[in-house]
Amino acid sequence: MGMTLNEIARIIGGTVIGRDDIIINNIMAIEDAREGDITFIANAKYVKKLKMTQASAIIAPPQTAAEGKTLVIVVDPYAAFGKLLALFYPWEHGQKGISPDAYIEEGAIVSPEANIFPKAFISRGTKVERGAFIYPGVYIGRNVSIGENSVIYANVTIYHSCIIGKRVILHSGVIVGADGFGFADPGKSNSKIPQVGIVQIDDDVEIGANTTIDRATLGKTWLGRNVKIDNLVQIAHNVVIGENSVIAAQTGISGSTKIGKSVIIGGQVGIVGHISIGDHVMIGASSNIHKDIPAGQIGGGSPFLPSKEWLRVESSKVKLPEIRVKLQRLIKYVEQLEAKINKTGKE
Repeated sequence: MGMTLNEIARIIGGTVIGRDDIIINNIMAIEDAREGDITFIANAKYVKKLKMTQASAIIAPPQTAAEGKTLVIVVDPYAAFGKLLALFYPWEHGQKGISPDAYIEEGAIVSPEANIFPKAFISRGTKVERGAFIYPGVYIGRNVSIGENSVIYANVTIYHSCIIGKRVILHSGVIVGADGFGFADPGKSNSKIPQVGIVQIDDDVEIGANTTIDRATLGKTWLGRNVKIDNLVQIAHNVVIGENSVIAAQTGISGSTKIGKSVIIGGQVGIVGHISIGDHVMIGASSNIHKDIPAGQIGGGSPFLPSKEWLRVESSKVKLPEIRVKLQRLIKYVEQLEAKINKTGKE
């Protein structure tokens, strides 16, 4: 695929500094780019590589200067890069229509414009809308709803009665609607509490590989519009995640926790149940959350602290060996003083 730089700039809303008639054929990393390629810089640490790159053009943020280089200046280079990737390398799913080797139970409603791969299993009462892609090895239980243009990759399991919105992407190994972890008299009888709610996933949500989303005890576990979940995340029963929130890998969210809109959660975060995290909160990686966090707060740590306190605590940790040596000297000095005072008192 070849496009002029002028055409590219128009698509991504950029301004060309240099020749705008250059033909671009590929998008490459800044180190690997050659003539005919376009690359990008979104992080200041890569600016020093501008002189070295052989790319024909570079997508760059405002105020970038690079003598002898052709630049396309945009407000958000990473977003522009993503738009170009989708344009230059459109993904083809490779399946059109419904394979005769798919197993579709009587009573399922599958749009003739859906795309069902061989070895997918769709239970009775389920509805699959037009434009959806259901890959091999997918199991969809009874009375599930799959919205238009959603993509369910190989070996995803969706238990009964769950709701999947439009343009949702579920990557391989995702499990939606398994029983929530509910047991009475824990550690003794461990009596199972039936989990009779559902999972609802709204439009434009993307969920990474091997993430699990448990059904509610009652009501619903609910992921709002445009939520993005990384691989290996555990979302327990009755959790609610507000729209536009982003959660990184290996995070675990306990039952009935409410997460607000546009929240960003780093990797390996643990969140206890029955708490509330406000809108626009940002939580650093490996944090442990034990109580409510008000809207707009930024921080991290275990336990969670606002950013300034968290940074002070973290900076103190590297000084602990030095502090330990000083403390040992102080203890020894105090012991010597006490011994001297005791000796003087006896005399």
